Amino acid sequence: MWIRTISESEATGKLAGLYEAARRRAGRVFQILRTMSLAPRVLEASMGLYREVMFDADGLSRADAEMLAVVTSKTNDCFY
Repeated sequence: MWIRTISESEATGKLAGLYEAARRRAGRVFQILRTMSLAPRVLEASMGLYREVMFDADGLSRADAEMLAVVTSKTNDCFY
């Protein structure tokens, strides 16, 4: 089964803005973001959580947070 997504060329409104922000930040829109494209509010909240976790000055360093993400993905047999 595949998850239905909205492509970048079909995105409008809030979703188009979120995709554009992703392109500015990372140079592209990663598939993990597209999986939430049918629910732009959920995507926006997820991106906010990601920024809080990865860039929190009082939390883990960015390198440590990235390392934990890689180890978790590897443990789950997931490409990261």
